[in-house]
Amino acid sequence: MSNEEIYILKDSCCQYDFGNLEAKVIPFTLKHPIHFLKSIYHLATAKTILLDTYQGFLASTNFRSGTTCIQLWHAAGALKRFGLEDPTNELRSNRAMNRFKKVYSHFDYSVVGSEKMADSFMQSFGVSDQQIIRTGIPRSDLLFNQKRRDQVYNDIKKQFPSIRDRKIILYTPTFRNNSLKSYDLELDLHRMNQELSDDYVLFIKLHPAVSASFNYELYEDFIYDVSDYKNTNELLLITDLLISDYSSIPFEYAILERPMIFFAYDLEEYKIESGLIQDYEQEVPGPVVSSTYEIIQVIQENTFDYEKIRRFNQAYNEYSQGHSSNDLAMYLTGAEEKEFTNKNTPVKLN
Repeated sequence: MSNEEIYILKDSCCQYDFGNLEAKVIPFTLKHPIHFLKSIYHLATAKTILLDTYQGFLASTNFRSGTTCIQLWHAAGALKRFGLEDPTNELRSNRAMNRFKKVYSHFDYSVVGSEKMADSFMQSFGVSDQQIIRTGIPRSDLLFNQKRRDQVYNDIKKQFPSIRDRKIILYTPTFRNNSLKSYDLELDLHRMNQELSDDYVLFIKLHPAVSASFNYELYEDFIYDVSDYKNTNELLLITDLLISDYSSIPFEYAILERPMIFFAYDLEEYKIESGLIQDYEQEVPGPVVSSTYEIIQVIQENTFDYEKIRRFNQAYNEYSQGHSSNDLAMYLTGAEEKEFTNKNTPVKLN
């Protein structure tokens, strides 16, 4: 692909700057009409299109003959039903459902890290097994990079020198529809500071669309707001313990086989509203808790089930082994099957 131009269409939610890539970055937003029109042009004339999420504009887009559209998706797994399996589809009009189906029909191939996600994509996107690329998730390669882990850790310690040698807890709450403008933390930060600050620091990373309605400076030696940190997987590299809830982050964090806690304080409500999988409490690889007291207790007892974490990792990251980017690149350039590191990769593109 050395003779081909690469364009990155960057929407308003993307925090990454792509400054170190040999590619042309174009703002993909209506706030920049000229750039938006250029983006549409490149979509209409591209040979290969890589997506990482649902893009509604595809419903009204016709690619040129010979264009291949590949869905990378933004998650290695899912705790919520999505796409055609989303239970809220029952409330949608036939017109809306037809629009969704038209978007999914543009996905020629989908990249997965496991057979579990292959099955999920086939059901959620209506694609066939022949449309699944089993190279693993390219983004996950970073989690196998010990050198990069050391670099990130040193950078973080320079930025937050008061961390010292304490362990890092990362809290990454899921975006909720009722928190569009601000997010009220359900954690008792005062109590966490009292009980854990000698041995731990707490990093909090909120969804880009929301901001916290809490003054972190009250506990400036314990709590650090890393919501603006561009690369979540870099934070995972240096995280000793993850607190999540319903997000997809644990699927990639499991590669590191480190402990997780699932702070599901609104579990029953979330089950009704979001299409959470039925066996959520059995599926997740860590204790499910509903209060700060339980979080502190679990951390202090330190009796995590590492075997369950390993099984979870094997189930969702079987093809993500640290060389997925290389394998996908070879796949796109038509490399012979024998050149693939991952022997489960299917035949090359036509």
